[in-house]
Amino acid sequence: MFEAEFWVAIAFLILVGGFVYLGVPRLIIATLDKRAERIKAELDDARRLREEAAGLVAEYRAKREAAEREAQEIVTNAKAEAERLTAEAKVKMEDFVARRTRMAETKIAQAETQALADVRAAAAEAAVTAAGKILASSVTGKVADDLVTQGIAEVRQKLN
Repeated sequence: MFEAEFWVAIAFLILVGGFVYLGVPRLIIATLDKRAERIKAELDDARRLREEAAGLVAEYRAKREAAEREAQEIVTNAKAEAERLTAEAKVKMEDFVARRTRMAETKIAQAETQALADVRAAAAEAAVTAAGKILASSVTGKVADDLVTQGIAEVRQKLN
């Protein structure tokens, strides 16, 4: 009278009715809801972590760019400082050489002046001595003494 499909359908309905009576659908729905909430929380957490990571990446890029700018400024300042120091050293060296040259020229001029004065003094001394000998041998007496004194005075006056 009843076929096998009928009894399978009845068994199925009894099984579903038993599941409903025991509250299996509520457990399944509660489990699925918990799983959905957990997945949603994980997605929210992943989204938040991604945003934090993007923020950190942007922050580190900004820091890197600032560090690169600072390094470039340091290099530029160092080059400028080196050029300034080089120019200063060159000016100081030129000044030093000029001062040394002037000092050497001054010493040479002083040595020339001293040598000329020494030669004049020696010539005057020789002239006085020679004049004294010539006058002493040719002229005698008071006239000779007056002439020698006058001649010596004139020679000294002309040489100095």
